[in-house]
Amino acid sequence: GFFQSYAVEVDIKDASNATCLYADWMMRFLITYESNNGDYKTTTLNLSSSVTHNGSVCGNDTQAALVAVQFGEGHSWSINITKTNETYQGDFITLTYNTNDTAVFPDAKRKGPVTVLVKDPLHPVQLNTVFVCHNSYFIEAENITQIFWNVTVQAFVQNGTVSKKETRCPADRPTSAPTVPPTIANVTTASTTTLSPAPTTAPKPVENPDTGNYSLKSGNKTCFLATVGLQLNVSQDKPLLININPKTTVADGACGNTTATLKLNDGNSTLIGF
Repeated sequence: GFFQSYAVEVDIKDASNATCLYADWMMRFLITYESNNGDYKTTTLNLSSSVTHNGSVCGNDTQAALVAVQFGEGHSWSINITKTNETYQGDFITLTYNTNDTAVFPDAKRKGPVTVLVKDPLHPVQLNTVFVCHNSYFIEAENITQIFWNVTVQAFVQNGTVSKKETRCPADRPTSAPTVPPTIANVTTASTTTLSPAPTTAPKPVENPDTGNYSLKSGNKTCFLATVGLQLNVSQDKPLLININPKTTVADGACGNTTATLKLNDGNSTLIGF
């Protein structure tokens, strides 16, 4: 599914009212929890339209910077950012979700706040450089998948002005296209001097997806089996077809007494839950 999410913007000022830390991003969370009857359910926790950032701090040479946000019915998220002589880097990400929020966690067996700590996997960023990542990237830990996109962050801002120099995440960096011998179907001409128009060719149809075999175990017994070929058809400005490659797709999830959850992650920012 495609869920509505809200962007978060945090602009922290120092004692002289100059910006020392700026962050603007979107995120959501996929959380698997146990219900009262022993089933495991996967829910989506989105940011609400009202977000506070109490506790966020600038940081300095000896103290880590902190971006902390609070949202919804007792949920919060934070990341502390450390500084070296030439770079800054996210250290630990802390998510606290509140299963008393029955709209998000209906019939949750465990009540109250649950806190999960995970190491930020991203690489250091040069000081006086803003980190930008438009594409989605995922951080998985325990029973939670954190999803981030449209991220702009700069810690330890100098002179109160966010830098125009960017460091892009790996997902945003262009990849070299493989060398393919030109054919009528794939040749592209930037300019032409021919007087007659080039013949139009129909776009190459997307092939059927390969069939994958996915399974889950409960103890030493298999509790979930799926043999399926998967193709996503996303309707945006132009239809987008995505085949899920079973060779690069990892199955995860959990089985309960009456409900089983299968999560498929293809390693290319596509996550599907059944």
